Amino acid sequence: MAQAVRRDPIYRRRRYPPVVIEQCVRWYLTYRISYRDLVAMMAERDVTVTHTTIMRWVHRFVPEFERRLSRCSRPTHGSWRMDETAISVAGRWHYLYRAVDRNGKSIHSLLCKDRSTVSAKLFFRQAIQMPGAGWPQKINLDGNAASHLALRELAAEDERWQRVVVRARRYLNNIVEQDHRAIKGRCASMLGLKSFRTAAVTLSGIELAHRMRKRQFALLYERNGGPRSLKDLWAQGLSQDHAPATLPDVELPSMHQISRRSADRRTPLRRSTNPALRYARKISYGQSLYLLVMPNGGRYWRYRYRFQGREKMMSLGCYPDVPHENALIRLCAAKEVLASGMDPMFRRQEIRSQ
Repeated sequence: MAQAVRRDPIYRRRRYPPVVIEQCVRWYLTYRISYRDLVAMMAERDVTVTHTTIMRWVHRFVPEFERRLSRCSRPTHGSWRMDETAISVAGRWHYLYRAVDRNGKSIHSLLCKDRSTVSAKLFFRQAIQMPGAGWPQKINLDGNAASHLALRELAAEDERWQRVVVRARRYLNNIVEQDHRAIKGRCASMLGLKSFRTAAVTLSGIELAHRMRKRQFALLYERNGGPRSLKDLWAQGLSQDHAPATLPDVELPSMHQISRRSADRRTPLRRSTNPALRYARKISYGQSLYLLVMPNGGRYWRYRYRFQGREKMMSLGCYPDVPHENALIRLCAAKEVLASGMDPMFRRQEIRSQ
């Protein structure tokens, strides 16, 4: 009596064989091709499939592929670089939050509709739950005030966030900003993302293929002294009987050549034992308003503007004596004086002298 062919449960009631489905999804996530380009490529292999069918395969199987490959995720470093980049979805700008470690390994990505504090808190909560991520030791952010405020609110909710050192140094975020190119470059060949749900699934699949290229999974990447193909690597990770390979936990080279010293140098890296800030830093709140944080702990509101071709800086008070709402009121008053053709600092000196 003939026996049924063993088939993966996720491919049941599918017309096409699993090899064709995995190949189409893998090629679309890895290479800069459109659905119609992939239809033409499969036609040369005598496989007739429509672009809408491939689109449904991507939306259906990417979450399952991501769940299976997460079983063999390798651990990442505790020093994070977090940034967000703009993605157009249905004609409107959305923001893709991404974080990588100091070596360029991807930690987590999340598509949000805005850059609010709620979105940043959701990203951080999900990032610490990712396989191999864990709690960070340091987090380097950009000038987005919502991200800084989100970490302060998380520290008030959970004391473990209080032990995380938060930094805002521009040059340290070069790693994640350069890493955005792999995601943005893949989106360039698309005709456009039409809905938020499908965009989130597609971007997570592109991130998954990017992690595969960076060798972030415990797979056997070499065979007989040569590298394995992507087909073999994906087959290892998606197999139901796959057990994570025991690979030596060696530190991969940095994704950015000037981000840190080379691992083979004899001189050790200089590490600061004092987590306090050694330099003044600026936290931008938009509209040329920023908070100047001094090494001694002082925080001062500053307004940068131009008057008669010269760039000037005006003090708006000291935080927390002057909260954010009052600083915005003083900022609007200074802009009204500037719009009338007068220097806000000169006007304030006249009021004080009177």
